[in-house]
This record gives sequence, C-alpha cells and structure tokens, in this order.
Amino acid sequence: MHTPIEAFLHYGYFVVFGWVLLEQLGIPLPATPILLTAGTLTSTRHMHIEGFVLAAMAGSLVSDSVWFRLGGRYGTRVTRWLCRFSLEAASCVRKTEDQLAHHGAAALLLVKFIPGLNTLAAPLAGQSGMRYRKFLIYDLSGAFLWVTSLLLVGRFFGDAIRRNPNVLAWLSRSAAVLVLLVVVAIVAYRYGRQRAFLSRIRTLRVEPDDLKQMMDRGEEPFLVDLRHPLDLLPDPRIIPGSVRLTSNELLRRHAEIPRDRDVIVYCTCPSEATSAKVALTLRRFGIERIRPLRGGYDGWKDKGYPLEPVIVADADGREPIAAI
Repeated sequence: MHTPIEAFLHYGYFVVFGWVLLEQLGIPLPATPILLTAGTLTSTRHMHIEGFVLAAMAGSLVSDSVWFRLGGRYGTRVTRWLCRFSLEAASCVRKTEDQLAHHGAAALLLVKFIPGLNTLAAPLAGQSGMRYRKFLIYDLSGAFLWVTSLLLVGRFFGDAIRRNPNVLAWLSRSAAVLVLLVVVAIVAYRYGRQRAFLSRIRTLRVEPDDLKQMMDRGEEPFLVDLRHPLDLLPDPRIIPGSVRLTSNELLRRHAEIPRDRDVIVYCTCPSEATSAKVALTLRRFGIERIRPLRGGYDGWKDKGYPLEPVIVADADGREPIAAI
C-alpha cells in the first residue's frame, strides 16, 4: 500500500496542476501548502522543480485565461460573483482595482502573493480592456515568481529534513494529514475573519428602502459613491446627489465630512466590504452617523430607484465635499 508521500511521487505533477487550477478558479483551497510540499519532495530527486513549475503555471494559465475572457465580456458581473464567494471580503475587488490602476499590468507580477487578490486580478484585467497578449506576459511572469518562490522554500526544508532519517520517516507517514490540517486551518481562519467582519457591520447597514424614504422626506443624507472608475464603465450612473470619492481620499478628507447629517457610503461588493470598512474607520474620527448601504449600488438599482449620470465637478476630477 502506498504511503501519501509515495502517492504524491507518482501523481504529484497532476495534483499540483489540479490544485492550482481550482484555487485560481475561486475554490477556497489554498495552494501554498501543496506547493511547499511539492518543493520539499524535490529534495528526494524523484521529483523535479521544473516539472512542478510547469504544472502549476499551466493550472494558473488555464484559470486566469478563463477569468480574463469572462471579465472582458461580462465586466463587473463576474467580479461581483467572485467577491460574493471570496473568503477575503475585506479586501474584495477594491484592492485589486487599486493595484491595477496604480501599477497597470505590472501589478500582475505580485498579486498572486496576496490572498483575495490573486483570483480577482484576471477578470479585472479583462474588464479594464487590457490586451490579452500583454496580460499573458505579465500573468505568466507573476505565476512563475509565485510558484518558484514557494517551491524553493519547500526545497530548503526538504534538504534539511533529508539529513534526519527519523524526521523523514515520520513525515512519510504523516505528510497528508499535516497538509490537510494546514489547508483546513487557513480556510477556517479566513472564514472566521470574514464572519467577524460581517457581524461588526450588520447593525450599521441602512436598507435601500430606508434611504429612499429619507430622501423623500427631504432629509438630504450625505451620499458617497466609493466605486472604482472601472466599476463605472458598464453603468456610468450614481445615486442622485452622491459625491464620488475613493476610500483613501475620503479618509484623508474626513474633516470635511458633515457631522450634522446622515452619511451613507456605498460600493459594489456584495458584502459592502469597502464601504463598511470605511464606515468603521471614520467612526474612530468621531463621525457616528455614517452607515454603509446594504447591497451597495446594485441593491439600490435593483429596487428601481432613481439614478443619474456621473458628473465630474471640477477639472481635476474631484468633487468638492463642501458643495454637497
């Protein structure tokens, strides 16, 4: 009967290909433990780092190409769907959008090292209109850096373990259990962190119906649209009266936010992660009447409530807070 190590030696390249493919498709199965294990096994000389690199990059290429094409064709619908099932809701789409906006295709060199961003980068790159050839060059380069780094770390530990026959024998019997425990621990940690975050914002949310009633009563809440410019490409509209600001800009200009009005912030992530995170941060500055809109922009739009075209207020693209 084969031990887990022997089974991996027979089918390791296929395991790495399939595992990386599933993770990059959005399945919450972290590939880091598998790649570290693969790197460790290359110290036996029965497996080769080059084979694992090619297998992992092939899995990444297939999944990333699929998401790139889907992102280019369906836009924000794809990223919102991915965000809904992400275990990194606090990062969600916004961090990936910011990386692509600031660094362009070069951001693809590092996003695979950041949980929550690796799967979202490909559809957002497609949504941004990036050429596939350019995407392919940077995406494969980033995959190579990510895979090779983890394999080399695993190889380092493998060389150290090989010098101790007792440890090697123990790992031969326990490797599968250890890898499974690490995977479960990572998934449980991410899930627990997301649940804790969502429980904190649950009582802060304002429903679209309540916001509409506030506006109908003439209360004039202060509305802030936190969406990234990429999110406006397929639907360049906002909730009437909204100010368009990035989350970072809003935090920098928190002194300008009115304290005598309800402040409603919204984005496009299904869990309102960006707006909720901003609301929680601004509350520490004494802005107590700030709340994220449940369902964000899409929740408002799905209700059939009024929307208006985007209007840029001044030449540098910033809308003055005091004017609202």
